[in-house]
Amino acid sequence: MKIVITGGSGMIGSAFTRVNTNHELVLINRSHADLLVRGQFTKVLKKENPDAVIHLAARVGGVKSNTKFVSDFYSQNVRINCNVLDECHTAGVERVVSLLSTCVYPDSAIYPLTEDQIHNGAPHFSNFGYAHAKRMLDVHSRSLRQQYNRNYICAIPNNVYGESDFYDLENSHVIPAIIRKMHEAHMSDKPVELWGSGSPLREFTYSTDIAEILLFLLENYSGARPVNIGNDQETSIMSVAETIASLYGFTNEIVWDSSKPEGQYSKPSSNRLLLDLGWSKKDYTTLDQGLQKTIAWFLKKYPDVRGIS
Repeated sequence: MKIVITGGSGMIGSAFTRVNTNHELVLINRSHADLLVRGQFTKVLKKENPDAVIHLAARVGGVKSNTKFVSDFYSQNVRINCNVLDECHTAGVERVVSLLSTCVYPDSAIYPLTEDQIHNGAPHFSNFGYAHAKRMLDVHSRSLRQQYNRNYICAIPNNVYGESDFYDLENSHVIPAIIRKMHEAHMSDKPVELWGSGSPLREFTYSTDIAEILLFLLENYSGARPVNIGNDQETSIMSVAETIASLYGFTNEIVWDSSKPEGQYSKPSSNRLLLDLGWSKKDYTTLDQGLQKTIAWFLKKYPDVRGIS
């Protein structure tokens, strides 16, 4: 298939350049089309005439920006998603895979997180605008399926990390934040200060695995139900930090500031549906392997990485 991929310059979009596939992949970013503007994506579709679209593009940010710009995060993401899906439908694109986020799950969800719970209550207040916009991407996909028989599906990752991640300390996720903090502490020969106690458990999935799974779903799934696609192996934040320190060669003191927020203790998800489709747990990159590749990329590119330069 010829597949157009939105958000091609982001962490997951760039991961498609590392995937071995017989498909023809066309990565697009804002220089090709401003997805906030109706009709610009149509120009891409007319030029490329793809068999399928993988939709990754979104306005994203950390808790601070999600709270400060909650209306912008909702309206801009709704517009991006509506433009992409409607223009795919109008252009006759039969297959679309769109990426959601675990923030779509209710704040009071039952664990492990299962796909049938997405709309069973309010998401967390800190990013409810973004979360509802992503929920509407699921609703839009299912409505086009019901009315027009389009094979439009959605996938839900968990905590994704890898090359081309975002390293702004106020808006980055835990792994890029730890890598940057350790590197800069190493350069200044100081201890590194990390938030919380390090005890909470989280699931992490390497970005190239996400890219491969999205192609796998495009080939093997046609159901209306969204699919959790993350690695369900939980690891403590402290263990992640110790692994990064070992792979980096960081020998200075690690100081945990328990006065800083660290979130809930555990947020496990179920990837049973993905495994039932034929994906294997052995197909996931181990955390050690993924972190080794990520750290090597960061050291090669620093300081010219997103969120720093």
